[in-house]
Amino acid sequence: MDRVRNARHFAPRLQRWLSGSGELTGARAAPQNKADGSQLELFAQDYFAALEPACAPPSAPQALFKAPPPPRVALPVPPIVPGAPPLRRIQLGAHAVDYVLRRSARRSIGFMIDDDGLRVTAPRRLNLTEIDNAIRAKQRWIVTKLEERGERRALRQKKPAVQWVDGAELPYLGGAITLRLQPAARSHCRYDEQARELQVGVVAGLQEWQLRERVRLWLQGQAKALFAERMAHFAPLLNVSYRSLTLSSAGTRWGSCTVGGSIRLNWRLIHFPLSLVDYVVAHELAHLREMNHSAQFWATVAAVYPDYDGAKAALRKLSQELPVIFPD
Repeated sequence: MDRVRNARHFAPRLQRWLSGSGELTGARAAPQNKADGSQLELFAQDYFAALEPACAPPSAPQALFKAPPPPRVALPVPPIVPGAPPLRRIQLGAHAVDYVLRRSARRSIGFMIDDDGLRVTAPRRLNLTEIDNAIRAKQRWIVTKLEERGERRALRQKKPAVQWVDGAELPYLGGAITLRLQPAARSHCRYDEQARELQVGVVAGLQEWQLRERVRLWLQGQAKALFAERMAHFAPLLNVSYRSLTLSSAGTRWGSCTVGGSIRLNWRLIHFPLSLVDYVVAHELAHLREMNHSAQFWATVAAVYPDYDGAKAALRKLSQELPVIFPD
């Protein structure tokens, strides 16, 4: 704007000088020619300089390659199992992703993502470079799913934790039971089904972490008994038999099944309604007939549990709403 004002100031002066110089004649004009020419040149330089646009300050040099954005949330990492092979690590964009690698006789590479991170199952014939290349080919999907799991875990951690005091409520089979703490000479857990109260004997000096473990053991015992009962119900309906049933403590991986008939069920299912326990039991038993998630597999599940889509949605929703009961 200053340059425009300067131009408007110099233009009339230059015009007046040009008009006046034409009126000069004879001896009077001759001595001034040299001085007037210099003055005209100065006016012209100032005039045109005023019209030049202002030069923008030089910009900072730009990097040829942009660094990847920082991770939005911490990605889940598989737990370290004693005696198991060490985790492998691969760099996917801004993320260093740890994963469990398992070998099998399958023909293609399989990817499984849950709250315990990434697990990769690969044919024995593939070398590590080929496996890492396959992971990079699925990089966008893998990172997206891991971020979703990490965000859900972060939201759960923000929920208020259960207060381990007399009168606290704990989720149990889709409802709530009341925790009753009673002074006792020996620690015990007794469940009053009619009053829906879990009575815990508290000995002198019992610490909170010991109380939590006492209740956890009771819940796990209830889960094991219930799961065995529901397995015995659904296995004949599917015309299958299983070799073993064990409890798992995975984040939100509710069950797993091996080709050999070993089934693992997450004991935390005891917090949810019986209908959702039945869905997971039917799901894992159906894998004894179809070790995949093909249309035939879902048809097998539907034969004994028709509303499996509704159960999947409810399980996902309730798992996100579950309060923090046992901090990791």
